[in-house]
Amino acid sequence: MNNPVKLPSGVEISAPAVSEASRILTHDSLNFVTQLVREFEPTRQKLLARRFERQKEIDGGTLPDFLAETKHVRDDKSWRVASIPVDLQDRRTEITGPVDRKMVINALNSGAKVFMADFEDATSPTWKNLIEGQANLCDAVRRTISFASPEGKAYKLNEKTATLLVRPRGWHLPEKHVLVDGKAIPGSLFDFGVYFFHNARELLDRGSGPYFYLPKLESHLEARLWNDVFNFAQDALKIPRGSIRATVLIETILATFEAEEILYELRDHSAGLNCGRWDYIFSFIKKFRNRPEFVLPDRAQVTMTVPMMRAYCLNVIKICHRRGAHAMGGMAAQIPIKNDPAANETALAKVLADKEREAGDGHDGTWVAHPGLVPVALKAFDKHMPQSNQISKRRDDVNVTAAELLKVPTGTITEDGVRANLRVGIQYLEAWLGGNGCVPLYNLMEDAATAEISRSQIWQWLKHGAVMSDGQRITPRLYDELLPHELARMEKEVGSTRFSTGNYSRAAKLFSEMSKSAEFSEFLTLPAYELLD
Repeated sequence: MNNPVKLPSGVEISAPAVSEASRILTHDSLNFVTQLVREFEPTRQKLLARRFERQKEIDGGTLPDFLAETKHVRDDKSWRVASIPVDLQDRRTEITGPVDRKMVINALNSGAKVFMADFEDATSPTWKNLIEGQANLCDAVRRTISFASPEGKAYKLNEKTATLLVRPRGWHLPEKHVLVDGKAIPGSLFDFGVYFFHNARELLDRGSGPYFYLPKLESHLEARLWNDVFNFAQDALKIPRGSIRATVLIETILATFEAEEILYELRDHSAGLNCGRWDYIFSFIKKFRNRPEFVLPDRAQVTMTVPMMRAYCLNVIKICHRRGAHAMGGMAAQIPIKNDPAANETALAKVLADKEREAGDGHDGTWVAHPGLVPVALKAFDKHMPQSNQISKRRDDVNVTAAELLKVPTGTITEDGVRANLRVGIQYLEAWLGGNGCVPLYNLMEDAATAEISRSQIWQWLKHGAVMSDGQRITPRLYDELLPHELARMEKEVGSTRFSTGNYSRAAKLFSEMSKSAEFSEFLTLPAYELLD
């Protein structure tokens, strides 16, 4: 990368030229990120190693449970999280999406209360996407952002916009384009550090603050690391401690057993917990992948009303409300079906019922993936929650056990389910390799989390020779028989030109290798990242 800025000592950047890089990657911003990396990378590495140790324990027969050593945190009724900032009091509908310019404007204008700008599962982390995304958020914070489409349509911010939250990448993901002392830096610290450096003071001056979503945590120790990062960052830039607010996605099976401790570790910076339903299902499959008794049925059958998912959500609500924090509901991935009014009406009715269930249970808000679903979600929460939130709604009737959280849903595995996983996983990966991390497929907005379910389910079914409802066993031979048919269907759907010029064969090769490998790859995006610019 041709960067005229003098790099801090020990910093190297090897990346394609991006026009906004000189504005975003200043000497001071890179120096700040470097400080974060040198201070916290050793702890991050220890915590990632700890994940592998936990996996060995599970493979060896030890099931997750609530921690005995932190029981005092759960039993102490006196602690609560920090007071809620004014612009985070009402979060009844949050929209999420990638950080491209048009999306940022449309999401902020969508009528949702919050927009979560996503550097993680909805963004393919090409260098161009990351740097331009940071520039887009800088402009959005200062309300100077605008966009003109090739057709000449102009986009700009409305007078009233959603509150901005930012999701950096998880602890496990690297940023290969930036080296500090010869090693790739954590993507999490790059995303957080660059955004915080450029925008924290500006946000506070405008009456808001630096607000974040934290993904993929697996323990309260990982939350403690984020809290230490927050304190260090605020001190380094002379930002008052407690200015940051962070909502943690409880989207791993291990995190649900430490949800209260996670809230405790971040109590001075907490904005609550979120039920990240798709990643949660993926995590369940991943952590118990070597245990045949934990094989799940088709993804479509693992709904939010199955016992394990319901227990998980109710537990989050109870924990959050007893500590004065928001308990956010899960994603509605549906998108409007423009060419079929009857199908669209049916889909929206399902979304409304799902959101009414969340509001009735006590959630303080919910997620949608498309602006067209914002009115539906608002309708559900306006009906059940006329006030800004319902944190005062205690769920003392809820007493979730470890057995309930680990109860495997009943259901069937079908050939249609196998085929759907092939199509979704490969088509998502194809788009991701092309720089798009948020992909509409079959009337759903798919991101990395749903692609991970597709990939991990097929791996699990192959590993254990699962039997489908028609009596067929799922084997590598069956996989190889089905794959050409599904690739042919994809080609018919997108057209021969798009299929031949896209990344379909690369995606199918990588997806197949990961699905059929003897050892399970922890994340689809790690090997795929090596193929990105």
